[in-house]
Parts: sequence; C-alpha cells; structure tokens
Amino acid sequence: MGQFLNRHLKNKTVRGTLDTVATSVRVLTGREAAGRKATIFPDDVYLTSYPRSGNTWARFLLGNLLNLDAPATFTNIESRVPEIYFNPDHVLRSLPRPRLLKSHEAFHPNYPRVIYIVRDPRDVAVSFYHHNVKAGIIPDDYPMDEFIPGFVSARYDPPWGSWGDNVMSWMAMRQGRSSFMLLRYEDMQENTPRELLKIARFLQEAGFTGIAVSPEKLARAVELSTPERMRALEKQQSRQNRQLRRTRQDKPFIRGAKSGGWQSDLSPQSVTLIENAWGSTMQTLGYPLSHTLQEAEVTRL
Repeated sequence: MGQFLNRHLKNKTVRGTLDTVATSVRVLTGREAAGRKATIFPDDVYLTSYPRSGNTWARFLLGNLLNLDAPATFTNIESRVPEIYFNPDHVLRSLPRPRLLKSHEAFHPNYPRVIYIVRDPRDVAVSFYHHNVKAGIIPDDYPMDEFIPGFVSARYDPPWGSWGDNVMSWMAMRQGRSSFMLLRYEDMQENTPRELLKIARFLQEAGFTGIAVSPEKLARAVELSTPERMRALEKQQSRQNRQLRRTRQDKPFIRGAKSGGWQSDLSPQSVTLIENAWGSTMQTLGYPLSHTLQEAEVTRL
C-alpha cells in the first residue's frame, strides 16, 4: 500500500504541473471555475455540506421541485443548482436571481443564506472511501482501517477541512440565525416530503417566489429524485457530466444512499477513532456513539 501511495504522490506532482498549465489556459479563456472566488450576491442561497453528505440528492430534489415539467438529470443539474467548483464566475453571474448554488466550503462569512446538510460522519467516512476508490485516489483493496486516519485528518480532500472542522465552523458561526438552515441527512431519508417542505419555505422567504409546495408537487419531486432513478440516470449520463466523466466508470457515484451502513463496514478501531475526534459534536447533532447503541441493543434483548 505504501508503494501505491508513493506512486500516487509522484503522479499527483506531475498532474499538479499539468493542472497549473491547464488552469492558466482556462483563466485566459474565461473557463476557470469560480470556486472560492465566485461573486456573491445578497440574495444568494448556498446549498452547503461536507462532501458525501447528501448534497447531490438535495440538488436533485430542489432541481425537480423548481422545474417539475423538466426533471433534473446529470446533464442539466449544473443549470439548475450549479456547483461553484465546475462553473466559471461569468456563467454563474448570468444566472437568474435569486441563485441556488452548491458549495462544500467551511464557514464563509459572506454567504448570505445557507442550507447546511449534515450526515453521520461514520457513514460519511464509508461513502468517502468509495468516492476515493472511484476517483482513483486509492485502489480497490485499500484497507478501510488505513483510510480512516486520513479521513479524520482531512488528508484526502484538504480544501474542505475535516468533517468536524467543516460542520462545527457553520454551527458555531450561524446556528440559530434565520438565514441558516441545518438539515440532517437521516431526517431527509426518514421523511423526505417533510424536510423538502422546510427547504421550500426557506427558499420562499429568500425570494424564490415560483417554488411549489403542494403535497402533490412535493411528492412528485421526491419521486423524481429516488436513488434508483438517480443511479439509472448516472449509468446513462456519467460520461456527459463534468465531474463523473473524470472518474472510474465501473464504480457508482450514487451508491446505497442508506444510513447506518457504518455498523457493518467499519471496524471498532475505526469507529473509535472517529468518535474520539468528534464525539461531542456527533451527540449534539443526535448521532449516538457506538457504546450507547450497544447498550440500547442489550436493553432490547
């Protein structure tokens, strides 16, 4: 595994040099992605989360609710709820306002309104592992127990910080404000129409006057955004999507989309590492620690 990572680091250096040249070309031609330099308007709403926390699913839910007559796909989602990392600033500035934009940033003081999605970090870790396999960062047989320390220390995707850094930055700075909505992925799974209605009302208050909130339209948006439909669309359209076409086509981007899988996918050692790092934040967010779950199981028996 060490040889693989050394090879990966060398390849990363070469790719870094090529990326620098490519970035220069994109800047000169006006195709460089906006990223953190995106122009921020006072009526913007940012759909924000740590990676692998349900942001893509939320984009489909909202893309469908806002455009029920033309359902969201992997080929049009960037025109519905665009990602700041894949679109040039001049393209984002040309969108109708108010805008709904996707971001993975830790706390940004200039984001006017934020919908922040949080997910159990133990499930995030498992999903992030498979995401790195799909991206070619680690091989298929890379041990999960070797991956988890790097996940906790934000080694694999450092721009966003660690899960705890990202989540706690938003909670510390924005929790309790009317311009900030915190959603749990697990609650979205438990009752998707209820949580989608909350988001729709938040968007209405932000100036999205054309958004529909009838039970029938909410149900239709949920129906158009099921994991099954998204997986089918991914198979058909992955090579047409800017993000997915760069990754392995034999690995799915939309996986099981379930909660609690960490209990069978993570070793006790890895679970302990995650819980020792962020246990208090997890409990604040309603994620019981493993010893609590074990005690509850014993009580039921």
